[in-house]
Amino acid sequence: MAKKEDEDETVEEKQKEEEKVEPIDTDYEYKDIKDLPGVGAATASKIRNAGYMDIISLATANPLELAEICEVGEPTARKIVAEAREASKMNFMSGLEFEDKRKSVQRISTGSQAFDILLGGGVETQAITECYGEYGSGKSQLAFQLAVNVQLPKEKGGLEGHAIWIDTEGTFRPARIEQLAVAKNVDPKEVLQNIRIGRAYSSDHQALLVDKIPELINKDPKIKLIIVDSMMALFRAEYVGRGTLADRQQKVNVVLHTLQRLADRFNIAVYITNQVMARPDVMFGDPTVAVGGHIIGHVATYRIYLRKGKKGSRVAKLVDSPSLPEGEAVFEITANGITDAEEEKKK
Repeated sequence: MAKKEDEDETVEEKQKEEEKVEPIDTDYEYKDIKDLPGVGAATASKIRNAGYMDIISLATANPLELAEICEVGEPTARKIVAEAREASKMNFMSGLEFEDKRKSVQRISTGSQAFDILLGGGVETQAITECYGEYGSGKSQLAFQLAVNVQLPKEKGGLEGHAIWIDTEGTFRPARIEQLAVAKNVDPKEVLQNIRIGRAYSSDHQALLVDKIPELINKDPKIKLIIVDSMMALFRAEYVGRGTLADRQQKVNVVLHTLQRLADRFNIAVYITNQVMARPDVMFGDPTVAVGGHIIGHVATYRIYLRKGKKGSRVAKLVDSPSLPEGEAVFEITANGITDAEEEKKK
């Protein structure tokens, strides 16, 4: 009888160990939320259930939101956030220190050498890269390619990582992922297994999926890419008329800043696609502009305008970047994925 009880205890301990989610390693003095002064096991559990999985996420939290979600008083919430900020050393740093921190930035190849050069080496981690353009311009095709390429070895333009895909338009197609994987000589089923897809059916659902990303990353630290295809589709459909514009932009702003925090915290690349609209007041030149206004324009680190070119090619124009000059790159979308256009190959 005693032997059976010992076996039951051993099985129970193994189950608890398997269910345990290890926090992502940091260089902070405190390794776990419950270690912060004034935070016990019960409060730490509430904080994690609210989606704050580690100290840095807690340090960037809004105390008022934390108080409401975790059912603690506002003074307590402010104290917890202050302790988290102190523990994570969120202070000023010198330019040389920041330069050293930037050395951890990595890049994912687009598949086109010309496109990679335009982006300074590929799609960057710790940043939001936005591509906007008309339907058929290649926005989603680039998303498919990045979801495959991120899993490649570093010497082949990848990060040996996994991807999260938030699909707001129902455009994700496993068959296309498999096709691109075969072209890269990797196991298509394994590539699909390494992509976590969330289908969003409303703007609130989209925001909820973004909030759940830290849980996925804590379970799978190899996640190196977040794709949102597309960012504004649901917001554009639900918020109609000028009277709803302020509310829409506020919610979009929250989602975008959450994505940027995730990019910074976990050294992840964020790629978002965006729809466009035509401005009737533009008499000369291209009247096409991205949906989302200044909110997306200010938050996105890199903005790329995609359009159709000659003989089935695509043109990527770098519209905005903090360090790179404006420019264009010509590429093609083939059955095997994104590649340089014939005119670029001849150069």
